[in-house]
Amino acid sequence: MCDVIDSYKPFKAEITYDDDLKIWSGGERQSLFSPDLSIGEIIFQEMERHPKHIAQISVTENIELKREELLMNAKRVASYMRQIGLTQDDIVGIMGRYTAHLTAVAYACFFNGTPFHALHNAFEESTIEHLFGITKPRLIFCDGDEHEKVKVATRNLQVKIVTMRNHPKGSLRIQDIMTTPVVENFKPIRLKSGNDQTLAILSSSGTTGCSKAVTISNSHQIILNTFPMKNSIVQYTTSTLDWLSGLMVTIVTGVYSITSIIADSDFDPGLLCKIIKEYKISMLVLNTSNMAKFANCREFEAADLTSLKYLFYGGSNCSLGVQQRVRSRSNCNCLHFCYSLSELNSAGCVNYNFDAKPNSVGRPVSGIKVKIINEHGEAQGPDNVGEICFKNNQKWSGYYRNPEESKIIQDSDNWFHSGDLGYMDEDGYLFVIDRLKDMLKYQNIMYYPSEIEKVITEMPNVVEAVVFGIWNPEVGEEAAASVVRKPGTQLEAQDVVDFVKKRLTSKYKQLNGGVLIVDHITESKDRKINRSAAKEHFLNNFNNN
Repeated sequence: MCDVIDSYKPFKAEITYDDDLKIWSGGERQSLFSPDLSIGEIIFQEMERHPKHIAQISVTENIELKREELLMNAKRVASYMRQIGLTQDDIVGIMGRYTAHLTAVAYACFFNGTPFHALHNAFEESTIEHLFGITKPRLIFCDGDEHEKVKVATRNLQVKIVTMRNHPKGSLRIQDIMTTPVVENFKPIRLKSGNDQTLAILSSSGTTGCSKAVTISNSHQIILNTFPMKNSIVQYTTSTLDWLSGLMVTIVTGVYSITSIIADSDFDPGLLCKIIKEYKISMLVLNTSNMAKFANCREFEAADLTSLKYLFYGGSNCSLGVQQRVRSRSNCNCLHFCYSLSELNSAGCVNYNFDAKPNSVGRPVSGIKVKIINEHGEAQGPDNVGEICFKNNQKWSGYYRNPEESKIIQDSDNWFHSGDLGYMDEDGYLFVIDRLKDMLKYQNIMYYPSEIEKVITEMPNVVEAVVFGIWNPEVGEEAAASVVRKPGTQLEAQDVVDFVKKRLTSKYKQLNGGVLIVDHITESKDRKINRSAAKEHFLNNFNNN
């Protein structure tokens, strides 16, 4: 594989629309690599090709690794796994922040064809017990901070636990694993079932709200190739391995010899502003909540963002004000709103034309088809709102050991049902409106809380907001909001109520349920805004203010 063009040019997707079937298509996808190669084999070959290139810099641990060093670390971890008898039929658990050796653990799993099941470090003991109880890993890598929690949660499993940092006394440390000898001519293992075989397992809330273990295959669809890639790119992401975006970035950095800047701390927008300039970060991947924090932090106005060429963001709705604020500080069309499902195994839609289509999550990428269906399952044409559905013509192994839920999200024609409401416009751009289950009803009139959220986030002193329904037996669900104000500014609840009243004239779209100013908005297990948790916090605290 050779480096691609130097200059940045927005990706031009070849979108087609079938007027009879009412299906939009991103066209056929062609892999850059031999179709029989696994993700592990591709990364192994590409890392051998550029041994002296800087693979990774940890700004919190002050550790820099060349690709040859990262490759050797991965081979040592893979050798340890082989030594203790792990095979392609086993599972490795991962639950940790982005420490210096986390990527080596992921690559080791890829080399051995042993899937890893990644959980976020913030998960509570009961969720860890439930999820690892599904996959039953024989080996778990976690931070020392979570060692006791993981140990208790997996007490009924026969599992070894390796700590990645802040090691408790007597724990098996990642440094101990790094002493494992590597056999001469070490090679990745060929997959028994080819590229349909499971590469990794992520976590999803699923259709019922219960945590599911989402299988991700070795399909080359997960290797992002929709924009120019070269090894001069320096990337930073806030997504860890339990997010599809974090997994994709980990794969892309190995495949394209990209330099990764990592930090094992919680997201700090001030630190991000600093390291963008210091390391000349050119590719940034953020969830929309962190995008809002980034745009509204004190350091943003003075930040040097000239190195940024690609800023990918998604996970939930992002206010147009936040997007425009970042766009106004960038020197090119670098903003790219993204939308996908973990179950899809790849990006779904990406917007490479922010200036013309603000707030759209873009067009389907190559290999992806999209349709919009109404409540009767009938496909809809442009500008008609309905449930967003995807198809990728890949084999999906479903939720691990949960065929019932797998059949709910993927129908008999292999369409994935997102549970999100949206529409495609005449140009083939997708607009996401809200979750189906989040629609509210006031005096028998249905309305979307996201419409009110977008208005609130237009206020200059607002970082982010979440709107939910408060039940009133006389009228139905009254809109209420929890709002995060910009640090160092003044904002009262009545200011928000009055602002919405000026912008929205309909009675049912007013904040009749009240407003609560909060320090932060509760996130769900997949770190998206959690309306139900925000509503519970509102109900517990509103009358006390």
